[in-house]
Amino acid sequence: MNDKKAYERPSIQKLNTGLMNKFGTRTEYKPLTHIDGVPVKKIVEEFDSPVFVLSEKQIRENYRRIRRSFTTRYPKVQFAWSYKTNYLNAVCRIYHQEGSWAEVVSGFEYGKALANGVPGEKIIFNGPDKSEEDLRLAVENSSLIHIDHLDELYTLKRLCENCDQKAQVAIRVNMDTGVYPQWDRFGFNYENGQAWDAINKIMASPNLQMVGLHTHIGTFMLTPSAYKVAAQKLIDLYLGIQRKFNHRLSYIDMGGGLPSPNNLKGAYLSGSDLVPPINDFAENIASALLNSEIPIDELPLLIMESGRALIDEAGYLVGSVLANKRLSNGKRATIMDFGVNILFTSFWYNHRISPAQPFSQYSEEMEVFGPLCMNIDVIRENVSLPILKKGDHVVAHMVGAYNVTQWMQFITLRPNVVLINEKGGLELIREKETLEYINSQERVPEHLVKI
Repeated sequence: MNDKKAYERPSIQKLNTGLMNKFGTRTEYKPLTHIDGVPVKKIVEEFDSPVFVLSEKQIRENYRRIRRSFTTRYPKVQFAWSYKTNYLNAVCRIYHQEGSWAEVVSGFEYGKALANGVPGEKIIFNGPDKSEEDLRLAVENSSLIHIDHLDELYTLKRLCENCDQKAQVAIRVNMDTGVYPQWDRFGFNYENGQAWDAINKIMASPNLQMVGLHTHIGTFMLTPSAYKVAAQKLIDLYLGIQRKFNHRLSYIDMGGGLPSPNNLKGAYLSGSDLVPPINDFAENIASALLNSEIPIDELPLLIMESGRALIDEAGYLVGSVLANKRLSNGKRATIMDFGVNILFTSFWYNHRISPAQPFSQYSEEMEVFGPLCMNIDVIRENVSLPILKKGDHVVAHMVGAYNVTQWMQFITLRPNVVLINEKGGLELIREKETLEYINSQERVPEHLVKI
């Protein structure tokens, strides 16, 4: 066997010490050769590179752990899986098997939820873009329609004039929770009276049945106390409706935005050190409800629409090294076969990248690029990794949220997505794209058939 090491031309490097952490400047890595007991090499051999890998075991463990954080603190809790986070049918059905409802923000997602067997009354329809057809279908299926703006309210009232049943509605409320910038483009504002204006219009309509209140104060929230402020303001509206109209709402929906332990760009600390425990969020929300004037036997159902926190850790992207080169400043550049077109969250996070095979103890500061002919195709601007050679495999961590819903068919085709089931088996849950599939969606005008 030839153990001769690959030759690399000597170069003069500028030293980049970076920020210190409590362990010094060196970041220790261990190879990730297996995911849920399955060899990474086997995954690549069967499903090519790059390939997304999702762990069913981790998905279920995350859901049960986070749900337990809330149910141990509040007696009536219901989770609704956020389809926009990852709407692959196999993923959604895992959450539905665990008891989660569906939370959707488009007619497309609503159709997926129905096709996945979710009863209409267990689908929450959010978002500012609901067509008349979407609204009519949601009314017919007794879904929970969260009204986002007055135009939608007026459209819904008109559609329901000739309906045999009332529309089950709530309003989305935006508010000042002490976290800025404030998310005020969605829903009705609490402070300036917009929320009460919408409530009064709904309560005056004989065809609309107001059943709840909803808020979603932000994304990747790091301030648990903001949820307490939001809950208190929704409780104020809840009690105000009961006093004014003698009408008791069924639920308060606190939305999502709970963070995963991912590493935010620009943050000094890693995600595991920066992100508060889920228990802190649950405690703030539950205490606001339990300590309110609402009698214990009349407490509303608490709905949570978590997405990222439930699935980020369960997702991996396996890829391969295409090449290495030196930039003009002497810094090493490693080029992978996956880019920001399929790892969109590289714009938000410094994803941890692990080699998938043993390596030497020598490491170097490097920049990691994808294969796209675009200067913005940067996976990591600066990361300390062992020397990786062409053909080596790597694993990007915590990629379960948003990548397979925000990926782009740009320059390269989108890859396979594989689920490792609880028995350790590999299940293909989305096939990679082919040129034939892409071309099948196109139409060529008659005068352009011949070239």
